[in-house]
Order: sequence, then structure tokens, then C-alpha cells
Amino acid sequence: MSVFDQMLARYDGLENENKNAIYEIMQEIILAGLYRGGFFNKAAFYGGTCLRIFHGMSRFSEDMDFSLIQADEDFNFEEYFPAIINEFNAVGKDVKISKKEKKTFGRVESAFLKDSTATYDLKFQTEKSIKIKMEVDIDPPIKFATEQRLLLLPYSFMTRCFVLPDLYAGKMHALVFRNWKQRVKGRDWYDFEWYVRNGVKLNFNHLQERIRQFDGIEMSKEEFMNKLKERLASTDIAVVKRDVLPFIKDSEELLIWSNDYFLQLANMVKFE
Repeated sequence: MSVFDQMLARYDGLENENKNAIYEIMQEIILAGLYRGGFFNKAAFYGGTCLRIFHGMSRFSEDMDFSLIQADEDFNFEEYFPAIINEFNAVGKDVKISKKEKKTFGRVESAFLKDSTATYDLKFQTEKSIKIKMEVDIDPPIKFATEQRLLLLPYSFMTRCFVLPDLYAGKMHALVFRNWKQRVKGRDWYDFEWYVRNGVKLNFNHLQERIRQFDGIEMSKEEFMNKLKERLASTDIAVVKRDVLPFIKDSEELLIWSNDYFLQLANMVKFE
């Protein structure tokens, strides 16, 4: 059995889970390549995909978010692309990486990783190539801590990750301040529920730094909680559910979801 097949064998093989499983395997191979290239000497992993891979959150995740440990305007993410490509070659897969130019990214460098073949084999055939967006914040908000987390496949390696209270801070910033335009990101709500259920404490100092840097305002805990509750109360919960459904196995998890349910979760938020 190949390493790729060994990684895929961890999943139950349901047809509707195949694409999510392949996304996740590719994400883990990306992390392995970045580790081998020395990326985590300078940067850390955060966001929903980090929560999924290293903390067992039930929902799948698409994008990969990274942050430099210290600001570096001259940082060149493309230096690490050969290491990622070599890691995929080692498991028998060819990928192409291209820079995505998008004015709204600001300080964030973005790249897209594409599987260059539409078919892995008959079981993995897809109409479109798998595409994973990677973002690196080269001028990160401060006051966060990191830790080393272990993965065993495609080989044993460490990934530098934000600690949970700071992952929580990043998610709460996204939940309250994300510019939704025409699309509510229900995955933010799912992650918020996960943090509350698991009793994670929120690092408000790092959250304040994110608000300061991204939004240019000062905000107390009380002001933030009021803004959070305003968003939780006013959003169409049906739209929230619709966004997260493709990323979870059991839709019954969402039966209890209502605006009132999330307002009660907000009352359970704990701070460090």
C-alpha cells in the first residue's frame, strides 16, 4: 500500500467524504513539505484546518492559514514551493503551485496548490482538480504563543501551531469582523461552538491585537461581547447551516442550532 493510500485508509470511504478526505491528505502533505523546507522555523499554522488536523474537530476544512512568528516584509513564500512539490512527488503525485494576486489580501501572500490530474484512480475521480488556498500573514498581530504538534504521516514530523487560546482568538476575530459580502461563513460558527464545548479559554490580548491591526479600533471585552452577540442574534441561521453542511458527516449536529442557542454559547465564553 502506498503512503497516499495508507493515509486515505484512515477514512471510511463514503462517497460524499472522498473529496474532503483527499483535501485533508493533501493538506498534511503540504505541512510535511513545509516542515522539510524549514518553514516552521519562521512561521506557525493556525485557523480551522489546524483545529481539524491537530485537535480533532469534526468538520473538514479547505484553506490553510499561516503566520510568520515575526514580521518580515521581505518574506518569500515561493522559496518553499520546491519542498512542497518534492513531498507530493515522493507519494507519487504531481502538483502545480501558482501565486494568486488579489488586492484584498493586503499583507497576506496567497498561493493556490492544484492537483494537476483530475483522477487519482477510479475511486478518486473528480470533475475538477483539487485546489487548496494557502495564506501567509507576513506582518502578524503579536501576543500569541505557539507549540509543536506531531503528525505521523506521510512521515513523522512536527508542525509549529498557535496554541488553542490564540487559535480561538483568531476565530472569534473572523466570526465578528469577517466581511461576508454575499456569503455567511457558517464554519466560523461551528468552530466557535467547538471552542465553547471544549472549555477553551480565549486569549483576549491576542484578539485585541488582531482587532487593532486589522480593523484599526480599540475594543474592551464588554464591547467585543456586545458586538459578538449582535452578530449572533441578527444572522439568518439557515444560511449559517447551509455553509457548513458540506464539511460535516452528521447533519443532526445542526438540529439544535438557532440564534438563541448561539447567544447562550456566547454567555459561556471564558477568558484567560
